[in-house]
Amino acid sequence: MTTMPTYALHQPHGGVPIKTWTRGVPVEPKAMQQLSNIARMPIVHKWVAAMPDVHLGIGATVGSVIPPLGAVLPAAVGVDIGCGMMAVETTLTASDLPDNLGPMRSTIERAVPHGRGRHGGRGDKGSWEAIPHRVGAVWRELEAGFKRVIDKHPGIEKSNHVVHLGTLGTGNHFIEVCLDEADRVWFMLHSGSRGVGNRIGSHFIALAKKDMSRHIHNLPDVNLAYFKEGSEHFDDYVEAVQWAQSFARHNRELMMKAVLDAVRKMKGIRSFQTAKEAVNCHHNYVSQEFHYGKSVFVTRKGAVRAGKDELGIIPGSMGARSYIVRGKGNPDSFCSCSHGAGRVMSRTQAKKQFTLDDHREATAGVECRKDKNVIDETPAAYKDIDKVMEAQDDLVEVVHTLKQVVCVKG
Repeated sequence: MTTMPTYALHQPHGGVPIKTWTRGVPVEPKAMQQLSNIARMPIVHKWVAAMPDVHLGIGATVGSVIPPLGAVLPAAVGVDIGCGMMAVETTLTASDLPDNLGPMRSTIERAVPHGRGRHGGRGDKGSWEAIPHRVGAVWRELEAGFKRVIDKHPGIEKSNHVVHLGTLGTGNHFIEVCLDEADRVWFMLHSGSRGVGNRIGSHFIALAKKDMSRHIHNLPDVNLAYFKEGSEHFDDYVEAVQWAQSFARHNRELMMKAVLDAVRKMKGIRSFQTAKEAVNCHHNYVSQEFHYGKSVFVTRKGAVRAGKDELGIIPGSMGARSYIVRGKGNPDSFCSCSHGAGRVMSRTQAKKQFTLDDHREATAGVECRKDKNVIDETPAAYKDIDKVMEAQDDLVEVVHTLKQVVCVKG
């Protein structure tokens, strides 16, 4: 008996196929056009995979998995290099939490710099004024690699690096206290490589355009400029992006330690432990992997690796459920799954369409910001996470279902 595939197959003119896991989930035409542009790149191996949270991005589509052969595409990773999720289960239960969760949110907000002020310059509330000992110790581990990168690309040095290590950022980055299906308490957060990753991504995207300037007219989109293996800047980008991904992973670990330490010190919170296995996964990154007989530098822009039995995190919006998942290792998706719900509208459109009352209603029961500056992150600006999960049931299985009770936004 032959099992029908759960993806839809699209064949753009002059390109490789596109496999989309989007049944029951809206996909904007511009996103499909962008995927078609990627599929017409001569370096794509086999096909392009699109996850159910797919939506329009800059250059490369968010929610895309691209396996270039003998090349890397900086725009297919973007500027939030190494952005991803971390979640930790604790021995606390819902009954251990106070009725008023406002002080817990305030405690977390004090423990982790978040947001942005002074245009990211000196005195920015989202940066460290004085580097904590724990952060400084991790930076010393990262510093040698950073020096190797800036020796060849000195413009990257003028970026927020150590002052952003262990900080949250803005936009869709968040820290949450969640309850799972058994009312166990989890802490979960979302962030990446912050200012230094943005500088690295922007630098190499511009450099790729410059290097390919003679061939740019042959590209379906100028933002899809790439470095071929063996070219002048190929190894430089791979080294820099891997360093930024390491920074991002350490960034999440430092924030999680700060959150756990701060909550442990709260009056009325009993002593607790964390589960041995924490989930810490990227969803904007490059990874050298073996697929269909070839070694390729897979780029996942808004997608999580979902190899056989690998754990991942798929968050909803700030008022919806999130999921701890186990990968099924589906080769058609290059062992990938979605990285979240995915936006259905731009931030500008969300601010115009929704009111504060809409936002308060959508986040009822969640201790979070309910002001006009987070309207662009309101749940209705995102796809239905349950439909997103249904569309990829052949990619992952759900291990835990989480619902936030506290959400800290930058």
